[in-house]
Amino acid sequence: MVSIHQKYAQLLVNYCLSVQPNQKVYIVSTYLAEPLIKEVYKEILRIGAFPEIKIILPEENKIFIDLAQEHQLDYVSPITQLIYESFDAYLYIRAPYNLREDQNIDRSKSARKSKANTILNTTFSERTATGSLKRCICQYPTFAGAQEAGLSLEEYEHFIYNSCKLFDDNPTQSWQSLG
Repeated sequence: MVSIHQKYAQLLVNYCLSVQPNQKVYIVSTYLAEPLIKEVYKEILRIGAFPEIKIILPEENKIFIDLAQEHQLDYVSPITQLIYESFDAYLYIRAPYNLREDQNIDRSKSARKSKANTILNTTFSERTATGSLKRCICQYPTFAGAQEAGLSLEEYEHFIYNSCKLFDDNPTQSWQSLG
């Protein structure tokens, strides 16, 4: 029997991103989405592509903004630059720990970091606009998301999975019929 996470992974990898053999796929999420990340990882490997995973830690951005010195705020990650310039697909699985953890960060430091990353954002935007970098942003149900939606976690899971047509026998076919 195929699990809901397997169905979600198949939909994301095969339909949303249309991953092909030998393509490089960058996956970004938090540990909260581990069940889905594992299934996405497996699906990408089955295809013969190359998955890379980046895990976002709780309060990672807040810690950085709070503690970073000026030279650190101006730093542009060569690893991120390489990914944005050369990968074929980008999957962001939204699985927040806390939707308000950045609420009280220093806005001037955040703006400085954003300005330094303009080159990264430009590359990302240009490549996604031309289709040379396929991207997909999806939602994974977490307590933070459920709370924001005013639902229990079980209700929120049902909402997300139903919205993605994961209760259907063939979610990809269901999405294709909408097209």
